[in-house]
Amino acid sequence: MPRPGGLDYGWAVVAGLCVTETVSWGIIYYGFPVMLRPMEAELGFSRAEITGAFSAGLAVAALAGLPVGRWIDRHGARSLMTAGSILATALVVLWALSRSLTGLYGVWILMGFAMAAVLYEPAFAAIVGWFPARHRDRALLAVTIVAGFASTIFMPIEAWLLLRLGWRQSLLVLAAVLAVITIPIHALVLRRPPHVARPRDGAAIHDDRPGVTLSEATRTPVFWVLAAAFFVGNFTTNSVTVHVIPYLTERGYSPTVAALVIGWMGAMQVPARIFFAPIAAWFGHGGVTSAIFFVQAAAMAQLALVSQFPTLVPMIIMQGASNGMATLARATAIAAIFGPLHYGSIAGAVALGANGARAFAPVGASLLREALGSYEAVFWLMAALLVVVATAVALTLRQR
Repeated sequence: MPRPGGLDYGWAVVAGLCVTETVSWGIIYYGFPVMLRPMEAELGFSRAEITGAFSAGLAVAALAGLPVGRWIDRHGARSLMTAGSILATALVVLWALSRSLTGLYGVWILMGFAMAAVLYEPAFAAIVGWFPARHRDRALLAVTIVAGFASTIFMPIEAWLLLRLGWRQSLLVLAAVLAVITIPIHALVLRRPPHVARPRDGAAIHDDRPGVTLSEATRTPVFWVLAAAFFVGNFTTNSVTVHVIPYLTERGYSPTVAALVIGWMGAMQVPARIFFAPIAAWFGHGGVTSAIFFVQAAAMAQLALVSQFPTLVPMIIMQGASNGMATLARATAIAAIFGPLHYGSIAGAVALGANGARAFAPVGASLLREALGSYEAVFWLMAALLVVVATAVALTLRQR
């Protein structure tokens, strides 16, 4: 049996979060697009009105990231993630019972708090303090690799349930799955990491850099450079996810091929994450983080020149791999630069912009297209911004 006070218990926490993150992402996040068309058909609201509820939830999750991080720093992740799972279960049930647009928006605004309490940011905060720097990358990698299969596992299951039960009954089944799996694991497996215990608690901090406070971090240029970089990166990634299908179909690609592009970009995240740890060990977290944004800029450039290229394969590989590595880069770079002691607060502050970009990206990219006149111009603008932030990350970390 793993010892609650030892490093080996950290791997028990990782194993538990591999399961709960996969289930939570699969049901809460990826369940929405599966249920979108039947909700649209039955409720009689437009797609924009219904997807607006999802965007509202993502926006609330972004705003809640900072207080969630502060809570985990002070009290640990167990009570928060357990409460988040209970809230998410109740809200999936209410989602199944929704009949008005107001009710749907109410469910998803509250779901934003649940997402902030159970998805990657709190899970990373729950893990970081258990491991010294040399093991941290592998622990975070394990969770993101397993949870990276959430859509692969759950979207086919949800589609199968939808065909046999309808969207309302399917959501009730999924709520039961969410409750039975995630609530007990969060309540029974999660423990406060000994590595982030305060010195006044009598516990030693097993890290070469215990950490700075959020207030101290915000007085450093590197904090703001990273926050801006991950905002631009998330805005780009989610803009592509939403808009690449209409863009490619306008350029003569079939809807099926355009949809496969999205699927293969998602598939490329997993091998990229596998190679993240050895690459980061070789080049350092700063080098990898800046390289991610340069690669993403190259992907945007090819997307803008899609009519001149005979294949989309390089863009798919570059965009998928950079997106897969970006999740790990944000977690590991913050821990490496600022230390684990106040990781939750600092990561939550950076996530405020990064996850806010995820919510704003679909409408923001639409507004940019209207202002600039074409998708090509939007993608060139994104490529330029990514080069700027990649350069800023490289220079700032080198000076540091």
